[in-house]
Amino acid sequence: MTTLIRLEVLRTLRNRRYLLFTVLYPALMYVFFINAYGAGELAGGLPVKTYFMVSMATFGAVGSVLTGSAQRISLERSSGWTRQLRLTALPGRAYAVAKIAASAVTTLPAILVVFAVGASQGVELAAGRWAGLVAALWLGSFVFAALGVALGYAAAPDSVQPIVMITYMALALFGGTWFPVSGTLETFARFNPVYLYNELATFTRPGHALDLGAAAGLAGFLVVFVAAAAVLYRRDTRRA
Repeated sequence: MTTLIRLEVLRTLRNRRYLLFTVLYPALMYVFFINAYGAGELAGGLPVKTYFMVSMATFGAVGSVLTGSAQRISLERSSGWTRQLRLTALPGRAYAVAKIAASAVTTLPAILVVFAVGASQGVELAAGRWAGLVAALWLGSFVFAALGVALGYAAAPDSVQPIVMITYMALALFGGTWFPVSGTLETFARFNPVYLYNELATFTRPGHALDLGAAAGLAGFLVVFVAAAAVLYRRDTRRA
């Protein structure tokens, strides 16, 4: 399984489209947003540069695992590669776990590049908070890696891309990625995993700690998405 994870990670990192759309694009969007909003603070007293540093890092991380894993799995199904893997000694659960782990590993560049740009633009956090923020966002990305695996088994190759993009943009739009969520919208946003993902960064606000409610909510989504991926994998196995 470790060999499969290594191969998946290397294949992703060599993909120029991955580097452009999930690493460089969020960093460029971060620069755009901080210049569009200008100096000041958002709800909760969080500076604009810090808010969008987090939201663009999560945007890149979610995009990395959703677009990468879902489309690749769907194509592997159509080409017969997953069927060939089933003929080997690799257990089905190991294949799914390898996909989730490999996808989550590739989110680190998306997070770190945006954070580097944020630091260059004047975002100042204690070393412990920087490390905690990287760890929180990286661990949270496993939730969307599992969702990507589930979508890869749920959609056909010719429809997986629009399904993933619609899912991706809808979650981002109502999850606080493009603007702070408040009021009535925030009530519904609490059922959005991207909103909970962004809420992991609330401890960067003065006087705030890690939002354990958001962490618990993401853990719940992880269980649901992993279960869905397992069910869809077994269904695909029966069809094969």
